[in-house]
Amino acid sequence: MTVNDRFGAIGGGPLASSIALAAFVSLFPLLLVIIAVIGFASSGDTGFATDLVRDLGLRGRASETVQDAISTAEESRRAASIVGFLGLLLSGLGVVGSLQNGLNAAWQVTGRGLIDRLVALRWLLGAGVLFILTAALGPLLRWAPGPVKPLTVLAGLLLTTVLFIWTYHSLGNSHVGWRVHLPGAVLVAIGFEILKIVGSIVVPRAVASSSALYGSLGVVFAVLAWLLLYGRLIMYGTVLNVIRYEAGAGTVTVEIEVPRIEGEVPLTTNRGGAVEETADASAD
Repeated sequence: MTVNDRFGAIGGGPLASSIALAAFVSLFPLLLVIIAVIGFASSGDTGFATDLVRDLGLRGRASETVQDAISTAEESRRAASIVGFLGLLLSGLGVVGSLQNGLNAAWQVTGRGLIDRLVALRWLLGAGVLFILTAALGPLLRWAPGPVKPLTVLAGLLLTTVLFIWTYHSLGNSHVGWRVHLPGAVLVAIGFEILKIVGSIVVPRAVASSSALYGSLGVVFAVLAWLLLYGRLIMYGTVLNVIRYEAGAGTVTVEIEVPRIEGEVPLTTNRGGAVEETADASAD
């Protein structure tokens, strides 16, 4: 309850929404990169499209659509790769910027200005490697024998935990040591694994249901709603770290400046900086 109250006090909902929206925008250049990769792969293999359709088990109109898409990808692979990688870099920086704002708001510290851009680039490089390693565990899990599968799940939890320890420690402008960020990172890692398992069942159904009701726009609603869960989980993780840290290190009280409104005197403020109570100045 304490974590949830603090989450609301710092505006955790809007901060999580900004993370989700930035992640959603980054999906479009990511799709361009995927199209470019498919285009380069199929251009050197005449049987690529046929093999892909067969592996996916597609027939009829769906088979024709995929083959047409691959043909288009071959023609536009160079342009898609350039535009896609540039767009992915810019949108990735937008995602990192939203993460930095959220983490700094939870710790109630200010950003580092232009240095945050350099930190964001460093984080993107490292996170890209960890994401690739985590993604590689999916195919490994499908091919691994039964006794080994729990080890691949534990490896995924470990990689995700490392990713978010590094995320919380490097992106936020709080200097408290990496161990402080461990509880929240573990929470996010477990939550991500649960969401991935549930998402493999729920998301396709949500997309299909939303598409039936709202057409293509329904897919946007379904994906945004799912990304919002990830955004809220990330924010809850960092708030948990802050609460636990305050329990041991304590807090300090600082003064803040607020706009002077005629006839009102601010009495107290909350952690979001908003005035909680006012009094009529004429009563003094």
